[in-house]
Amino acid sequence: MLSPVSSNTNQDLAWLLKGLAQEVPAIRGSVLLSSDGLVKATHGLDRDSSEYLAALASGLFSMARSASDKFDGASEVRQVVTELKSSRLFIAWAGHNSVIAVLAGEDADPGVVGFEMARLIKAVRPFLHTAPRPPATGSGDRTR
Repeated sequence: MLSPVSSNTNQDLAWLLKGLAQEVPAIRGSVLLSSDGLVKATHGLDRDSSEYLAALASGLFSMARSASDKFDGASEVRQVVTELKSSRLFIAWAGHNSVIAVLAGEDADPGVVGFEMARLIKAVRPFLHTAPRPPATGSGDRTR
């Protein structure tokens, strides 16, 4: 059972993803990412797979937000679920500029995975936020 986190929690959030995998054994790996696709924490995946999944999740989540804008009149997306041949991919909004992507086996119950993801996010959302990136510095008028 996950419990809320205190404000002095270690900023390494991989343990949260590990806890999610312990709650749902069908989870093969997960990534907490910034909405623009940078890995913030990972569990169960090597670096290359984590970065690939983060980039993929960022793109799919962005497309879902675009669809929401067009068809719902708002950019709110709760979850994107993709069924692959032998896997299921779950992508959920995790807080300001943050997304969680979970890769599970084909035997994963979508209701259980979605519920546990939502429970985790609700319990620790303030710690999942990603600060906005500062504007790029430098001048476009470079002289040689």
